[in-house]
Amino acid sequence: TFCILLLEEQGKLNLDDPIQKYLPDFPVYESPLTIRHFIHHTSGVRDYLTLMDLKGRNYLDHITIDEAYELIKRQSTLNFKPGEQYLYSNSCYFMLALIVEKVSGESIRKFAATTIFEPLGMRHTQFYDDNTNIIKNKAFSYAKDSTKKIGFDNLIMRFDLVGSGGVYSTIEDLYLWDQNFYHNKLGKGGQAIVTKMQQDGILNNGKSAGYAFALENGTYKGLKTVSHSGALAGYRAQLVRFPEQNFSVIILTNRDDANPVTKSYQVADVFLKDNLIEPKSNVENLKSESAPKPAPIVNFNGEDYVGNFYSEELDATYAIYVEAGMLMVKMPSTKPMKLLANDVDQFTVNGILFQFRRTTGKVAGFKLDFGRVKNLEFVRK
Repeated sequence: TFCILLLEEQGKLNLDDPIQKYLPDFPVYESPLTIRHFIHHTSGVRDYLTLMDLKGRNYLDHITIDEAYELIKRQSTLNFKPGEQYLYSNSCYFMLALIVEKVSGESIRKFAATTIFEPLGMRHTQFYDDNTNIIKNKAFSYAKDSTKKIGFDNLIMRFDLVGSGGVYSTIEDLYLWDQNFYHNKLGKGGQAIVTKMQQDGILNNGKSAGYAFALENGTYKGLKTVSHSGALAGYRAQLVRFPEQNFSVIILTNRDDANPVTKSYQVADVFLKDNLIEPKSNVENLKSESAPKPAPIVNFNGEDYVGNFYSEELDATYAIYVEAGMLMVKMPSTKPMKLLANDVDQFTVNGILFQFRRTTGKVAGFKLDFGRVKNLEFVRK
């Protein structure tokens, strides 16, 4: 987003420009989509990493820019009307990188290097947009092997799409980036651009979107914070700044079971202990009994749902069938999974919600909700 702000400062774009001004082949929806919507994750554009997962593509594999962009463009509807709510979408920042390249006339890797990294002395930071390049002293990432009590898998990743991520850096370099927020040296200089970067987006109803320019404003035990975390493959990262104390915690890890967000605040507990205000305990006000969970709906005719269902937006087919009295779903590149009924024509599996619809009493299709993807349409083939 700082690249976008630099281009705005140069007069080369406006945050309220429609996306199609720079990406003319992107679909036009009922409501305008602007750069500002993309920055604050209020666009409603579905998350391409989630779509890839639902399509059966492994993000560890090499995915071309064209494949990712075409999948985003296939979406005939949005998650919601632009500006109505906040929902993080990697698609937005992937496409912002495309806009940076279109406007600047050079790759975001080169643009960021010449306008941000080199001026700040961040010699070991880059947008990794070519997985054949060698990074000196690069740390591989690892995941706990669930089949073993002790052991890790090396997550060998050929993914090199940037914008929504893909920045390789070091603690020392990120410290230089962090300190620039106090005395900005970039662009025209001065604090105006970094002040703007820390301003929350505004929803259509006038309320805060809760997300600034790739930064999250918050509080911790009475102190103001500005932070952001990140995760891909087995990499985990967190940078949290306490600006009024001129104190920051930066944690980079390369194993998926690490929790740098929690650890960063534990570090703050130690170094800022004299500044923190401990929240009052409400334990005595909590009710011991929790609300009962609704019992799953078990009386249904599984044969009603059997068939192949196609999503034009994913260009993928899901097979639903009955096996040993259980309703099963076979998604691309996954093992068959059991669908659990929890309401009339509504099933879940691994956090994925299937809401079936009927035409003249017969199941004609379903809508799928999963994390950052809402109301994805499937029709019976």
